[in-house]
Amino acid sequence: MGADDRQAHWDSTYVAKSEREVSWFQESAQPSLDLIETVCTPSSSVIDIGGGAAHLVDGLLERAFRDVSVLDISSSALTAAQRRMGRDAERVQWIVADVVTWAPPRTYDVWHDRAAFHFLVAEPDRAAYLLRLAQALRPGGHAIIATFGPDGPDSCSGLPVMRYDAESLGFLLGPSFRLVNTLRHAHVTPEGRTQAFQFSTLRRLPGAAA
Repeated sequence: MGADDRQAHWDSTYVAKSEREVSWFQESAQPSLDLIETVCTPSSSVIDIGGGAAHLVDGLLERAFRDVSVLDISSSALTAAQRRMGRDAERVQWIVADVVTWAPPRTYDVWHDRAAFHFLVAEPDRAAYLLRLAQALRPGGHAIIATFGPDGPDSCSGLPVMRYDAESLGFLLGPSFRLVNTLRHAHVTPEGRTQAFQFSTLRRLPGAAA
């Protein structure tokens, strides 16, 4: 699926469904918030990749994080989040972009991705994502990436996905990253189905080249 097709798919998804109707909806962005707080402080910079209309950004602001960015390919998703947050949305950097073609203008302390990377089923798209990760995450910073686990669904929102365990994800990120921890998480969708996720926290080693 090309960038234009991806954007059209996700814009139509967020137009057709409210944020509470999509399968990945969480009222509270756990365990992401806990994992972020274990590797940084509220003075750290955090970017949420594929954040869409998710509530992670609300939780970060409630915890006094001051440098928060949300990137998503769907302007409809980000608009929904901004409307929900009202004036608090002004405290966030909103980025409408496809992560595989995005040119990071700066570096961040934490790269968070819940359920975006696993949609990249084509190897060139995965390689492009990993290049942007290396460009955007400062050495010593942390990537927190959540995907469907090996026993998770093989599709979502009508699209195929890749499934990972901590070892296979770490192998893809390569020797510039060290696995800090991994966590299994059972996400219950608004329809009551359980999806097996795995969260991996990886530290980018100091001195690692982009």
